[in-house]
Amino acid sequence: MERIATLIVEWMRREVADAGGKGVVLGISGGLDSAVAAALCRRAFPHACLGLCLPCYSDPEDLDHARAVAERFGLPVRTVHLGPALDAIAGSLHGLGPAFDPETEHLARANIKPRLRMLTLYYVAGRLGYLVVGTSNASELAVGYFTKYGDGGVDILPLGNMLKSDVRRLAKHLGVPEEVVSKAPSGGLWEDQTDEAELGVTYAELDRYLTTGEARPEVKQRIDDLVSRSAHKRKQPPMPPPLDQYDGA
Repeated sequence: MERIATLIVEWMRREVADAGGKGVVLGISGGLDSAVAAALCRRAFPHACLGLCLPCYSDPEDLDHARAVAERFGLPVRTVHLGPALDAIAGSLHGLGPAFDPETEHLARANIKPRLRMLTLYYVAGRLGYLVVGTSNASELAVGYFTKYGDGGVDILPLGNMLKSDVRRLAKHLGVPEEVVSKAPSGGLWEDQTDEAELGVTYAELDRYLTTGEARPEVKQRIDDLVSRSAHKRKQPPMPPPLDQYDGA
């Protein structure tokens, strides 16, 4: 685990240097992945890293855990409450589409939250000359468990090649607070939301399938469906062929 941490830290330094960045900023959610990313950021840029706590009608315990992580690793942190911004945007959009399906409102509103966080992170990054660090892991990326242009809108993904189980092991090695390591993973999009309930499979099942290709038939079907439906999230937006390929162009 120490060798893995060292390799990731060295990689982060190269990526930021190649981009002409001065340091890194990341969102601290109080969850496992952001805690591990925070620890790595502090190692990579001890004097040029910043964590942002970005509650948006979030569980107060998440903010407590986020601050505990920042304190554990000596990470400078600032808090920006995004609830008023969410209310302003949602209020201005209310009644915009009389033909909207009411059942789509819950998820559409929830997805404003990670996009507001992305906007805030890039504002701060732009002011400081920093890169935005994402916290998604390989398990989540494989099945598209992230919001497009939300938590998926980042500059670098230091955990992007680590399964959730690997991230948990690294967290224990780095000294992430136990209450963060042991808590149920959640995107914090709504009250009592958990990753595994939304995914429909456990991380253990997902990691096993991604690693070995083995799973119960219903688990395999669920994961394959998630991978297929989220393919667009892992690609650049599609474009038509170059104009000179059209007849008569």
